[in-house]
Amino acid sequence: MAIIVCPQPLAAEIGLDVMRRGGNAVDAAVTCAFVQGVIDPQMCGLGGCGVMLVHSPHAGDALLEFYATAGSLVREDQWEKIFVREAADRYGYVLDGWVNDVGYQSVCVPGTVAGLHEALTRFGSITWEEAIEPAIPLARDGFPVTGYVHGFWTTDYGPDVLPNARRIQTTPAARAIYTHDGELYPIGELMVQADLARTLERLVAEGPDAFYRGAIADAIVDDFAAHGGFITREDLESYRVNVTEPIRGSYRGLQVVAAGPPAGGLTLLQMLNFLEGFDLGAAGWPSTEAARLLVEAMAWAVADRELHVADPRFVDIPTGALTDKAYAATARAVVAGRAQGAPLADRADTTQVCVVDDGGNAVSLTHTLGSSSGVVTPGLGFGYNDYMNCFDPRPGRPNSLRPGKTRVTMMTPTMVFDGHRLRAVAGAPGGTKIVTGVLQVLVNVLDHDMSAVEAVSAPRVDFQGEVVQAEARVPRSVVEGLGRLGYRVNRRTLNYDSYFSRPQLIVADRDGFLSGASDPRKDGGAAFDTETK
Repeated sequence: MAIIVCPQPLAAEIGLDVMRRGGNAVDAAVTCAFVQGVIDPQMCGLGGCGVMLVHSPHAGDALLEFYATAGSLVREDQWEKIFVREAADRYGYVLDGWVNDVGYQSVCVPGTVAGLHEALTRFGSITWEEAIEPAIPLARDGFPVTGYVHGFWTTDYGPDVLPNARRIQTTPAARAIYTHDGELYPIGELMVQADLARTLERLVAEGPDAFYRGAIADAIVDDFAAHGGFITREDLESYRVNVTEPIRGSYRGLQVVAAGPPAGGLTLLQMLNFLEGFDLGAAGWPSTEAARLLVEAMAWAVADRELHVADPRFVDIPTGALTDKAYAATARAVVAGRAQGAPLADRADTTQVCVVDDGGNAVSLTHTLGSSSGVVTPGLGFGYNDYMNCFDPRPGRPNSLRPGKTRVTMMTPTMVFDGHRLRAVAGAPGGTKIVTGVLQVLVNVLDHDMSAVEAVSAPRVDFQGEVVQAEARVPRSVVEGLGRLGYRVNRRTLNYDSYFSRPQLIVADRDGFLSGASDPRKDGGAAFDTETK
């Protein structure tokens, strides 16, 4: 049996077709990713970056990191004087003029093309051309604009960021692709991306070198030089994917494997370690007690994230100490000994693919444009990341700017194993809320015995350091219960709220049967075939 889950139903179907034709999980994930970049162009694409967790029953686990890195022209203190505040949701920093959020200075060196090629070369079985080909006609001939894509265009996340209707028109080339002379495409209208189709065709013909050393690189370098960007030809030529070991931990006797720093796996393991000391199953969900424990776990791990998590090539991170079970036990004792309500002190523009093939190979791939810079180079047809937005503009801090450095991300591709048997594959888009979303779907499966559909659909809470955010479907009794314990709680007005991350989940039962689900807070699909060969 093979299964693939992602937020774009068409991309899931195309990925499943790859496996039906004999491709493996990595083939399906890479093909799906190229399609996602066409049909969800502000979430991901050629100008983005990501991280892929790969499991093979025979070769073990590997983590492919293809994060976007700061260009060589950046300076650590370049934005110190225009710093305004940290964003309210802990996703990025507010600067005068939003220069770190939109425009050429917000862009880091893209890693997606290199990362997908590396994954296919190391672990795939189809050709580069076969992986890209399904995306080309969708760009050339167009696809109907979905409700979610249109909804992103019309969303205003508040005063900390530029409204998306303006973001997608930051440059003339972006405005020409994503609007009709400033008017948004209506839902259902075909959006044609002819320049992107030609760029994809060039990648097929010339390989990834076209992006980092060839004609595409030439266009990128000239465009960024003309508009004050920080990316140089040498930055593109020297870009490399990092293939490494994932971070490992355990939860209630199960093995947990995830993406370590600068990604969110360390934070996830800390939260799970904290919760392991409580009987969440007995508390049930939703309940005041379970919500309290989730919030305390989030509070403790988020506080450590802000103190310690950064690019490990530039900052020493005490990973062993932070994930030590005894450290979590100490944190639980501190919580038990103090007054309640005093917790220890990604917006949505990312996407996810989870795949398991009939050979037992599994992939959790998270890839992103950050929040999307609004920059499109004339003639290339794709948008770039705005990965500079989450670097700390204040010098001397773990997450401060440095050339070649990548910033903190809460992307958290994750797998859970019972011995050698795969138990779950998870990941999510959603900025800083990714790790808290992945945490809750895992708890829902492992502690509350929920199905995959129930686990991703259940109401959620989130805590990023100030106010507990509770989805509207969290019962009033739970919200009021938290309030009586002293927590500040915002019960949000939407039942399926875009504030929260949108986990994608595959669950394997003890008989090996696979079930999967895509969070209903966004368009999504699970495609499976019990007869895949």
